[in-house]
Amino acid sequence: MATLADSFLADLDELSDNEENVHAEENADVGNIEEDLDGDLADIENLNYDDLDSVSKLQKSQRFAEIMQKVEDALEKVTDTSNQGVVLEDDPEYQLIVDCNALSVDIENEIVIIHNFIRDKYRLKFPELESLVHHPIDYARVVKKIGNEVDVTLVDLEGLLPSAIIMVVSVTASTTSGKPLPEDMLQKTIDACDRALALDSAKKKVLDFVESRMGYIAPNLSAIVGSAVAAKLMGTAGGLASLAKMPSCNVQLLGAKKKNLAGFSTATSQYRVGYLEQTEIFQSTPPSLRMRACRLVAAKSTLAARVDSTRGDPSGTTGRTLREEIRKKIDKWQEPPPAKTAKPLPVPDSEPKKKRGGRRLRKMKERYAITDMRKLANRMQFGIPEESSLGDGLGEGYGMLGQAGNGKLRVSVGQSKLAAKVAKKFKEKPYGSGGATSGLTSSLAFTPVQGIELSNPQAHAHQLGSGTQSTYFSETGTFSKIRRVGP
Repeated sequence: MATLADSFLADLDELSDNEENVHAEENADVGNIEEDLDGDLADIENLNYDDLDSVSKLQKSQRFAEIMQKVEDALEKVTDTSNQGVVLEDDPEYQLIVDCNALSVDIENEIVIIHNFIRDKYRLKFPELESLVHHPIDYARVVKKIGNEVDVTLVDLEGLLPSAIIMVVSVTASTTSGKPLPEDMLQKTIDACDRALALDSAKKKVLDFVESRMGYIAPNLSAIVGSAVAAKLMGTAGGLASLAKMPSCNVQLLGAKKKNLAGFSTATSQYRVGYLEQTEIFQSTPPSLRMRACRLVAAKSTLAARVDSTRGDPSGTTGRTLREEIRKKIDKWQEPPPAKTAKPLPVPDSEPKKKRGGRRLRKMKERYAITDMRKLANRMQFGIPEESSLGDGLGEGYGMLGQAGNGKLRVSVGQSKLAAKVAKKFKEKPYGSGGATSGLTSSLAFTPVQGIELSNPQAHAHQLGSGTQSTYFSETGTFSKIRRVGP
């Protein structure tokens, strides 16, 4: 039988074996991580940032060429409506639309990469331009238009940027610290701009194709926001399924651009609004209600996208119903508040109203009645100026006080009826022990014969008041002379 010490030793041996295995696995993982890092660093070192083809590879890929060829062929032929009963996932045109949505997302990412390339190269010439023009395509167009021109005022930027931004760009370019680019670097920058513009045109072509098929793919969503906006929402979200899984607060921001107002007022600018600002509902709503309308449209568009993703209503009736609900709510917001009607006075009653009477009401009226002094203060005698607290008519006026009597402000107050009645009643009420029985008298008497017996204390009091004691203790009695009887 193994002892306790032997079992402890066996456990320690097992722990030591496990630790050796763990250390071996950790060493192997560290070796793999180091190999991966070495491989990534080698790829980064081999990447040449001066070469545009090493940065942007999407346009020369086979997948890009195949999808663009299918899109061009599909745009040329008429839409085939014979496959309306086919399951959506099995339809080849739907699969092409899904591929187009994925490609549009890849094109967006590629444009961002090319934008960074252009910005890094052109920063030497005009470093302030990237803070003035934020959108990648607008930035590429402006860079291609300006080139190595020193005086930007000679460059016509009309149509590329808003007038306010053009003015700011011209003023900033006159004080910039940049220098003209070398010819080879300028040529690479111009080629990158051309590639970004070509990718943008390809993206527009893809969106046009998706837009032309929106009535079949997403009829309910198209009924609310329109085919063009629905195609842009699907392209940015990465497909109808991705759009259906997205919350409405994110749908509202799809396609939103960072706006540069160049120091101008933000009172009329719309923030946090993307492609939904291009919808007919948004444009027809008053400016004060557009943000509320945008949130409402985003919420209903999310519901319509979820219906379309499950093919719940291919006819688009749900979308039209939701659009009508949006219309009714916006019209309800614009209605003026209900006017306040003038309430007419009630018809006067000919019957006299019931009024409370009695002693309590009389007491209350007498308690709150106006005094004689206040009555005189409220009156004015014709032709005689009243006296005032500050003199010359300033301060509180005294009215007829001091004019009705002997020239004093004090007025003799007569006794009120209630006070007189109370005084009379108090006077008539007997107070004291004249007719009352004393509380110390008792009807019990102690006698030596019977012990305790009942007696009348009033009768005993009458006896005390008569005879000799009445002479001594009466109020009218006098002292009497007692004769001495001789021995």
